Amino acid sequence: MSSSLSVYLLDVAATHALIGSRDDQLLKVIRDDFGDDLVRDDDYHRHEIEEGAPTADEALRAVVHGGPFSVDRNHAFQYGYAYRRLCSLTGAFLPNDCFTPHKGGWLSVVDQGLEALGITAVSVDAFSHGAPPAPVPYAHTPGCGVWTPDAIAEALQQFEATKRAVDEAGQAPPLEPEVVEAVMQCLDWMRYAEARPGYGVVGFRS
Repeated sequence: MSSSLSVYLLDVAATHALIGSRDDQLLKVIRDDFGDDLVRDDDYHRHEIEEGAPTADEALRAVVHGGPFSVDRNHAFQYGYAYRRLCSLTGAFLPNDCFTPHKGGWLSVVDQGLEALGITAVSVDAFSHGAPPAPVPYAHTPGCGVWTPDAIAEALQQFEATKRAVDEAGQAPPLEPEVVEAVMQCLDWMRYAEARPGYGVVGFRS
């Protein structure tokens, strides 16, 4: 079974602040922008909704109002998708062709490629196993993670240090071409963020 990774460039603090903001004007904007998407999701998750899960719109309202959230952990996926809609509204979608679709442990493989280049401050696999900001409940799917501005700055410094060492030694770490391509895409995401103070990268695996 294949997975996808949706990645957004956004102001991390500003986006987090939308959770619990109780901004009904924001809700209206999202409903206007994602109306068809909300209907499609409700149709896709019809069985779960019949079993008590919130509708996409109800989950969205709960995230913007900071609750109430269902105590049933099987319903948490709806809140994760609601948070992804917030990120989609406020952020810029980043190229993800190296990660969508992907199978098995591909994200971990790319992390190994990052580590081979000395980059340990960020992890692609964190997008798969992380959690949305509190109080949004954790859900296995969609997985959610964030690369903060500080982590990105550190990762780019790590890469530059490795690059200098490689230039001096005249030999780069042996990596498969597809891993190199994916690592370069990650570096592009980080450079986009570096160019905009306060901006980071949020990713969702589904």
